[in-house]
Amino acid sequence: MTTRRASAREIIALVADDFDRFPDPPGGERASAPDGPLGWPGYDASRERAARRTGESESVVCGTASVRGTRAVLIAFEFGFLGGSLGERTGDRLEAAYTYAREHRLPVVPLVATGGSRMQEGMLALTQLQRVARQSALTREAGLPQIAVLRDPTTGGGWATLGAGADVVLALPDAQVGFAGSRVRPPDADPAAYTAQAQVAAGAADAVVPPAELREVLGRWLRLLTDGTPRAHRPARTRAENHGTPDEPGPAQEATAPGADPRPESHREAAARQAETHSTPGGPAAAETRAVPGAGDSPTEPPPGSLREPAPVPVALGVADLPRTGWEAVRRARAVERPRARAYLDAYFTHRLALSGDRCGGVDPDGMLCGFGVHRGRTVAYAAQTGAATRPAGYRTAARLIRLADRLGIPVLTLVDTPGAANDAEAERQGAGAAIAELFGVVATARTPITTLVIGEGGSGGALALAAPGRTWATPDSYFSVIAPESAAAILKRPPGEVEATADQLRIRPQDLVELGVIRITEAH
Repeated sequence: MTTRRASAREIIALVADDFDRFPDPPGGERASAPDGPLGWPGYDASRERAARRTGESESVVCGTASVRGTRAVLIAFEFGFLGGSLGERTGDRLEAAYTYAREHRLPVVPLVATGGSRMQEGMLALTQLQRVARQSALTREAGLPQIAVLRDPTTGGGWATLGAGADVVLALPDAQVGFAGSRVRPPDADPAAYTAQAQVAAGAADAVVPPAELREVLGRWLRLLTDGTPRAHRPARTRAENHGTPDEPGPAQEATAPGADPRPESHREAAARQAETHSTPGGPAAAETRAVPGAGDSPTEPPPGSLREPAPVPVALGVADLPRTGWEAVRRARAVERPRARAYLDAYFTHRLALSGDRCGGVDPDGMLCGFGVHRGRTVAYAAQTGAATRPAGYRTAARLIRLADRLGIPVLTLVDTPGAANDAEAERQGAGAAIAELFGVVATARTPITTLVIGEGGSGGALALAAPGRTWATPDSYFSVIAPESAAAILKRPPGEVEATADQLRIRPQDLVELGVIRITEAH
């Protein structure tokens, strides 16, 4: 079987361990005038032929499935039914699927193969995109992940809503992906720009996944973003929304269908449960995260309403002794043999999956690594600088990662290691200042706890943007500085021979920063 132009049922069989199809939305088939709302000649006959050819009554097949053990709502497009186009009846099914997902606290997986809106239904078909976008937004607001799989083709409004609007976007190799379909592009358009690979390179999709690996990769993403903690029954809304108490939940309770698998406890609910029993003001949990001396009012504790325990601080993988001078700290941080981000991530996570791209046309694979992984049995998000100058796309990707983790209630680990933000002309044209400002704001307002470890160079604001106020640690082979010692000496018009003394004056060693109340020092392995 090939997944290129695979049917809806075939793609479901490719990814799902089982599948329970939803019945048609309440009220049955939408009443319609002959040949649809526009009276398009031959439309009814086209629908009938499509139904006979595919065995489906519409262009989407929706239901619940288990994907490597995690329950999810699947939305599979049937391209053989009028090109997988979206009409009013398609909208009915999509709305019902998203509503079910929210009521039952399930992630949503659109398996997209569509040419866009159904022209035989005119503007009524086009407005289904607004309907779908609203359902996706409501599901996002409910703290439920959406993971899209792009098949061939994924174009038009289907790409611009169900595809590009998902939290994680996976694509099958060589799938045609783009807003413009093949028949409506400029004659001289480069066809390579409208492929899955091109979308990954442009930061619009996260990964290209071969069909044979799709079930495993999708299952891993679902487990990571739902955390997979078993629980047999839970309320469909938070206790605050239900106006209930821990012993007296409010009226909106989820009814578990007979024979349904227990649904994993969400990050938000787990944290709410923890808060009920461990949130005494000034108690032991609070004492563990108080600011270091001199930190002022830095919010070292998770903010009110924080949803998860912070990610543990990684152990230092490099040298154990502290540097004697500021310049020694700089030399250690710049040493080729010093452990970099990948070494820390490999040591910290049992396994991990990467997010790629800022969704604004950019990627920074050499400067920023982002994704989710498993540490000691639970999901932690990560954003890690690699030791290179970070480009604007790297900052935007990190901001995207932290926003997603915040919405899902997943703790975040950030690793700081950069000589500074990229400062070339192209970086300015790509909006370096705006990208850094965005990340500062995301870190400052995140409700989920962020843990930061400086593992190498902490070069000015380009490094600080990724650091959690009051929850930043440093390794003995790192430094953190307002400016590089060489640059400081140049600005002060000092000769090169005074760079080392300038490094001492800046007080950039880990122990200096502890005294200043800026960071803490992590233990060596």
